[in-house]
Amino acid sequence: MADILVIIVTYNGLKWMEKAVSSVRASEREADLFVVDNASTDGTPDWLEEHGVETDRMMANHGFGAANNIGLRLALERGYKFVYLLNQDAWLLPDTLGRLAAFLEAHPAYGVVSPMQMKPDLASLDVQFARHYPHFFPAAHWMIRRECIEKVGGFSPAFPHYGEDINFLDRARFHGFQCGVVDSARAVHDRDRRPRPKDYRMNLKLISAKARISDPSRVAFIQTLWQPVVLLAMAAKNLSWRLVRSIPELVRSYPELLSLRRVSRGVGQDRPTFL
Repeated sequence: MADILVIIVTYNGLKWMEKAVSSVRASEREADLFVVDNASTDGTPDWLEEHGVETDRMMANHGFGAANNIGLRLALERGYKFVYLLNQDAWLLPDTLGRLAAFLEAHPAYGVVSPMQMKPDLASLDVQFARHYPHFFPAAHWMIRRECIEKVGGFSPAFPHYGEDINFLDRARFHGFQCGVVDSARAVHDRDRRPRPKDYRMNLKLISAKARISDPSRVAFIQTLWQPVVLLAMAAKNLSWRLVRSIPELVRSYPELLSLRRVSRGVGQDRPTFL
């Protein structure tokens, strides 16, 4: 058994599977591979079985966070030292895992690291990665130290799809782990040609508001007052009635967000139970 488990969550990702899987198998640093399939209907599970990939087939789409939690739990049970989260539309370079693992081995204060996330031509950064680098880096490419998972827990059920990576990094930092990008490591995230319609972008602003309320390092009471104001300002700036209508939705989510936030602050016997 290797000391790294690569987890891929897939939903109708057949067109990327060969690239993703072959990149793991071609890695200079040995890694095991585990795929959680969220009830794909495009033949992905059959392709994985034919190519000898260990796969957990879900009967329904449970979302990115919950599916990854299945893999994280497995990694802890089997004793892996590091976990690597790899998007279905992403792939490694031969030295990606080795460079990240070497960094974590040399820097025990770090809990989560990412390579530089590149466009497929490797000539420039993925646009969304570049927009937030170095303060935030999406979970398309994450290597997580075992001790970080044990202390922080898994992805929060408050964020079934999008926002779960922001929340996890906030919680990891709250629990004392540094999180960052290893500039010497590179990997690919292939999403350049996908449209980002206005409703999609406005929904991300709602998710960002939920993430700030859920951040255990922020003052929750202040955020519950401030984030509706932020959404209203964003609605005016973007001429978005969708954002105006999202404010009551945000307020209705407060009990769940604050409850899960309290859980995320726990340690020891009261550590997060998201796994």
